[in-house]
Amino acid sequence: MSDRAGHVILGVNVLVLGYLPAAWQTDLLGQDAPLDPAYWARIGALAEKGTLDAIFLADGAALGNPANDANNVRLDPTVAWAHVARSTERVGLIATASTTFNDPWELAQRLLSFDVVSGGRAGWNVVTSRHAQAAANFGLDGLLGREERYARGSEFVDLVTALWDSARDGADIRHHGAHFDVEGRLTVPASPQGRPIIFQAGGSPQGRELAGRVADGVFAAELTKEGAIEHYREVKAHAARFGRAADDVKILPGLLLTLGSTEEEARRRSDELHELGPIEYSTQWLSQSIGFDVSTLPLDERFPDELLEGEIDPTTFGGSIGFRQSIFERIRQTRPTVREYLRETRYVGSGHAGFAGTPEQLVDRIEDWYRSGAIDGFNLQPDRLIDGLEVIAEEVVPLLRKRGLYRHEYETETLRDHFRAASSVGQPA
Repeated sequence: MSDRAGHVILGVNVLVLGYLPAAWQTDLLGQDAPLDPAYWARIGALAEKGTLDAIFLADGAALGNPANDANNVRLDPTVAWAHVARSTERVGLIATASTTFNDPWELAQRLLSFDVVSGGRAGWNVVTSRHAQAAANFGLDGLLGREERYARGSEFVDLVTALWDSARDGADIRHHGAHFDVEGRLTVPASPQGRPIIFQAGGSPQGRELAGRVADGVFAAELTKEGAIEHYREVKAHAARFGRAADDVKILPGLLLTLGSTEEEARRRSDELHELGPIEYSTQWLSQSIGFDVSTLPLDERFPDELLEGEIDPTTFGGSIGFRQSIFERIRQTRPTVREYLRETRYVGSGHAGFAGTPEQLVDRIEDWYRSGAIDGFNLQPDRLIDGLEVIAEEVVPLLRKRGLYRHEYETETLRDHFRAASSVGQPA
């Protein structure tokens, strides 16, 4: 264990209604909840009640399958968060936006504008799009290859940060790169926090290197503590290699949550929500995540070794390499049958780690990973947001406070200052 000062960082990934397809099937939500300003105001109010560091909202350049996606309504995150900013004062508001289908000058202006009107609470979660369906929305025949997407993404981030700096120092930039040509500067006022916070969400080698070079945080995918410690050290080492302090980049894995007053109650809730959703959801999601049609495998046999040990061609694989690595790591450890694994994911996650249990057990998990040097915090993802976020604010956070792992009230104004005031790097003994 490590001796760490500060406290954990807590974010919540607002997957509109929740991460499970059946999240909409509850009397707690109105029919048009994702379009109701009161719903978004409630999410913001609960986040501030729990003094959360940040809440995340993803963009959506492609529609999912309406049969197995509770979150097909995809409002532009900067617009939704601008509304939430009006009714909140301290919580950070992070928008996911792709470098594949955006323009760097327009996005830099939009995010900085949002940062200014929110009082320095904006963040950008950088992703490169991996869904081929999205390309058609932009008149393209298909996605760029992975290497080119990351090359474009890296140049995109550098250009956006240069444009943000131009708003502060008033100097024109002259950028002529492989993917973009821009001359000029932004006319938006300077950021109250210097620059909006940058998160990076890719688990590939290129993504981890990019995180070490430019990111303030990583939205990671980890299924095991051992794998998380390895990733933690790798990204911090990349940061040091680029002349940054290891603590300049915070590691926050996603954690899929189902909470109950007992572990049995939590598992029962998880089972009920999963069974309300379409049966093909799990197999379709897993197939996409590992690049193999899981429906062709016998349900009561183990995953074949040739699949687990086979290499994936990163130039053609459309999914997340980080998700695939964490899924296969878990399967190798437990050696389940396909049926067992699909059921197990209800409780331990798939891609992102999962948790089904009590608030006390969740706090045990957070403390263990934090003190082991595996994380700086978590991005929590409730199964159903409307009541899951309430439990986080009213039960989980007070328990963390009792253990000295979380602040009792906001002590800083901007999102960047929330991060600076939080955890300091410690290594496991």
